[in-house]
Amino acid sequence: MKKRILFIDRDGTLIIEPPEDFQVDSLEKLAFYPKVIRSLGQIVGDFEYELAMVTNQDGLGTPQFPEEHFWPAHQKMVQTLESEGINFDETYIDRSFEEDNAPTRKPRTGMLGKYLDNPQYDLANSYVIGDRISDMELAYNLGAKGILMQDPSHEIYYPKPVVEEVVELITTDWEEIFQFLKVEEELYQAPNRSAKIHRKTNETDILVELNLDGEGKYQHQTGLGFFDHMLDQLAKHAKLDLHIRVKGDLHIDEHHSIEDTALALGEAFRKALGNKRGIERYGHFLLPMDETLAQVAIDFSGRPWFVWKGAFKREKVGDFPTEMLHHFFKSFSDAALCNLNIQVQGDNDHHQIEAVFKAFAKSIKMAIKKDGLSNDLPSTKGVL
Repeated sequence: MKKRILFIDRDGTLIIEPPEDFQVDSLEKLAFYPKVIRSLGQIVGDFEYELAMVTNQDGLGTPQFPEEHFWPAHQKMVQTLESEGINFDETYIDRSFEEDNAPTRKPRTGMLGKYLDNPQYDLANSYVIGDRISDMELAYNLGAKGILMQDPSHEIYYPKPVVEEVVELITTDWEEIFQFLKVEEELYQAPNRSAKIHRKTNETDILVELNLDGEGKYQHQTGLGFFDHMLDQLAKHAKLDLHIRVKGDLHIDEHHSIEDTALALGEAFRKALGNKRGIERYGHFLLPMDETLAQVAIDFSGRPWFVWKGAFKREKVGDFPTEMLHHFFKSFSDAALCNLNIQVQGDNDHHQIEAVFKAFAKSIKMAIKKDGLSNDLPSTKGVL
């Protein structure tokens, strides 16, 4: 497996940057950033990243910033981190001034040649962590991702708008960085966009196995024949591989089995979609079925909202209560954290329900499709 790197800034990221002169040039000025030792220790212990410290130290070695003032505090910082198991594989220090426009000064990559065009390294899944926009520009220049250590409530100006695209997280909390990387690690290690959910209560025992990049294979045992048939339509027309097994209290009625299946299925979609990078996000479909017309629109927005417009004449179709159709999709929306808008009209209740499931499937197929040329997050907010 290729090596991933955390390129970490020093002042303002690992240690506090003095506001008066921006130089940590004495032991008295050395203060670690809150939670950095604990959180970075967890990152090193739990994930497989190489660590590279990348720092601009303006004029280091000049009379204005003598070497003998810099190294004691720097070495004390390194020794403290190493005592907690945090070892940097490489340290890159640029000594130039900003006006020198040196190729080695961040955000330029002159110091980092060993990582560029090197098949040993996975820069696309590496991160630059720093408190300045120049750190995010470095991430862009490397083809990596960025974690910006600034207050997310403040407006942030990006001199080059494209740099904003690499910023995955904005925070001042190292613990939040650890939690973010933990989620990213799960996605990185996942072989595909799949999920397995086991949901067990006193009323139901449900297993859902989902592969978003499947072939339309399905196997369903819910104890309700018509419900199985509808779930078959979902897998077939969305081109999902889907296996659902339900053991429910059908001796009471169908409610718990259908509702809990929707909750487990929604949770599986939320997990399988991961960070949603590269997906279309929105899907919609208008589906005719004989006299029936079903309209479904979906947005995997990270927010649940459900709109329903439809009515039925029969209490049941087969062994499926028609009142549960609304409840199924509402529960799915809540668990998947998606907007879902459904409208259906027709004379035959069987046709109406089947048309809704097929339109739902077609909408999902559109929304989860990945653009092979882009891994962008489909949101200007930076999070879904």
